[in-house]
Amino acid sequence: MESQRPTKTLDLNVLGLPLEPCCFAPQTGFYRDGYCRTGPQDSGRHIVCAEVTLEFLEFSQAAGNDLSTPMAAYGFPGLRSGDRWCLCALRWKEAFEAGCAPPVILEACNQRVLELISLEALQAHAL
Repeated sequence: MESQRPTKTLDLNVLGLPLEPCCFAPQTGFYRDGYCRTGPQDSGRHIVCAEVTLEFLEFSQAAGNDLSTPMAAYGFPGLRSGDRWCLCALRWKEAFEAGCAPPVILEACNQRVLELISLEALQAHAL
């Protein structure tokens, strides 16, 4: 069934190795399982594991996605600089093109991001 959560063992990172967790506190990922996994319901493709910076949070808010403000109704604590989070691939790419992309954790970035962002760009921002 297409709407099922992806199987953990099938997910690989951008290095071709098993996908490592991004963050459990705050609990991240489209499925809120700590991993940057994606599936048919994830139209935003939350597959870039990044350590957010104040500059990125301000950029994202100005672009219409406030990641800093807690949203209790969604169990979202709000992010602070230094938090790790599974970002939408295209938002990270927009920030990259604007010169304010946050650093990434390659081992926790889903390899499907390579359909949208080059490995070289990710490596240039790797922690």
